[in-house]
Order: sequence, then structure tokens, then C-alpha cells
Amino acid sequence: MLKRLLFTLVCLAVLCNSAWAQKTIVFATDATWPPMEFVNDKKEVVGYAIDFITAAAKEAGFTPVFKNTAWDGIFAGLAANKYDAVVSSVTITDDRKKAMDFTEPYFSVRQALIVNKNSDAQSLADLKGKKAGAQIGTTGYFAIKAVEGVEAKSYDEIGLAMEDLNVGRIAAVVCDDPVAANYALVQYKDNLKIAAVMQTGDVENYGVAVKKGSKELIDLLNKGISAVKAKGLDLELKKKWIGQ
Repeated sequence: MLKRLLFTLVCLAVLCNSAWAQKTIVFATDATWPPMEFVNDKKEVVGYAIDFITAAAKEAGFTPVFKNTAWDGIFAGLAANKYDAVVSSVTITDDRKKAMDFTEPYFSVRQALIVNKNSDAQSLADLKGKKAGAQIGTTGYFAIKAVEGVEAKSYDEIGLAMEDLNVGRIAAVVCDDPVAANYALVQYKDNLKIAAVMQTGDVENYGVAVKKGSKELIDLLNKGISAVKAKGLDLELKKKWIGQ
């Protein structure tokens, strides 16, 4: 009787593990945020976060599928079960934790101020009476809004803000520092520069967002994230996508 019970338990364990191994998790991502997540010239969604989650999937035993989704409405889509999770440079904040749950962090950032190379501005306070741009609903946008006298201009995509800055329609852009480095040091290196890495409080952490109460999914994702960090794979990805 005992042997039969043990055999049954082992079979159940194997079936559970097999189910997890075959589980497909759909991740929404706003692929307009290089080098974290963006569409390359082959129309593929690529970037640091994509590679990180793919590595985490291998470690934890699930299959990731990435769904390019506009930032505006990305969290509403999560709530409506259009996908299982959001991996899109989402900063973990207290306000967001009221509406969704997060994995452990997979990347840390600060906000950077990007200006034209001929600008003397070293902070947002130096831009009073001028416009500064950021992607709508991001911590960069809220950082601009917090500075009296600076007009915050919102954009659906950060690339549109960078283009307006490049041609002089706005005086600055605020965004996460790896994204700032990609635009200011690579794409627009002849015209733009990073004026400052802003001290807006604690270092911001990116996490994968899921629906409230999704404990099993959180546990599975955290298993993969922890393994990627423990093996130093995240450092290899930083070197690949960010250069440091």
C-alpha cells in the first residue's frame, strides 16, 4: 500500500513538473524602449529584457511569448487577461503594487536628463519656462511634472520625444538611463548629450508585472530571475546590450 502511494506521488510530481515545463507565458512589451525592448531591422522584438526573460524561461522551464503592445493601455490589457505578464521596463512603485503584483527586480535604473549638445542645462530646474518631454505615464514624465515652471510634454513613444529634442521642438527629454545612453550616445550622438543622471530618490527597479494574486506565476518567474542572476547571465546581457 505504501509503495503504491509513493508511486502515485512520484507520478503526480512528474506530471506537475511536465506541466510547468510546457507552460507558455505570454509577456506584453512596449517594444519602443531600446536597448531594453525594441523592434530591430528584421521586425523582431529584441533587447536586454527579452534576452533576460528568455534566459529565465530556460532556467525555470517555461516557454516565453512576447506580444508587442502599446504602453497606453498595457496594464488594462493585463487586467483583462489579454496576456499573462508585462515585461516592459516597468518600475516597481507603491502605487502600481496596489493594482498588480511584481516579481523580484531584474534591472535597476535612474532617470537621465538628455539635452542638445549646445545646451548649458544641468538639471530640470535650469529649464524653467521651457518644455521637457517623456513617455506618458513613466517615472520620467512624473519627474518633469514635479518641477515648477517646466512644461511637461507627453509622448506615446520615447523615440518621438527624442526626435522632437533633436530638431529643437523641446529643450530636454527625461527617461531611464540605459535608454538615454542608447539615444544620446548612439542614435543621436552628434546632436544630443546626457546632461545629468537625476537624483529623484531611491534607485528604480524594473520588475515583471502580473495580475494581483498570481502567486504560482510569481514563484515561477522569480525562480528563473534568481537563477539568471546567480549564474551571472545578467552581467553578460548588460555587456551585450548596454556595454557595461
